[in-house]
Amino acid sequence: MNKIAIIGPESTGKSTISQGLAHHFNEPFVPEYGRKYLEENGPDYSRADLLAISKGMVIWEDKMMSIAKNLLFCDTDLIMMKVWYEVKYGECHPWVLQQIETNPYQFYLLCKPDLPWEADPLRENPTIRELLFNRYQEELEAYGFDYSIISGKEKRLQNAIEEVEIIENKKRD
Repeated sequence: MNKIAIIGPESTGKSTISQGLAHHFNEPFVPEYGRKYLEENGPDYSRADLLAISKGMVIWEDKMMSIAKNLLFCDTDLIMMKVWYEVKYGECHPWVLQQIETNPYQFYLLCKPDLPWEADPLRENPTIRELLFNRYQEELEAYGFDYSIISGKEKRLQNAIEEVEIIENKKRD
């Protein structure tokens, strides 16, 4: 089973790519749990809310793993939660750090912030998308996780499909 995380700054196409990959490969995807949580509880949040979001994300992933055949596409991950914690509060909750170590994804698709910003009541970082992209990339490299950068305005989903096909072909070899 390959659990693939689609990560990147806000407004970079993560949800569209996650859904598109799931449709293309006829596999499930895990929607962005943080969005659902904030829609239900309001846009103001605390450290405790970030932990609840992190735990909810893992629960959703575990549920979706039971119906996946070969691939599970995850819209955001715990690396993003780690950076969110650090940007907002200066440090990350130990539970999130422990989960990153013990519950890794097999591959990451890191979305470059080369799409125009789309305003949304739950989005909060239009001016630091490049900084966030760099932070995510640094985290992936620090942990030694395999990833590819997804960029381009026109063929973004196709680029992601091609990367997943490479992963699947390597698994077969």
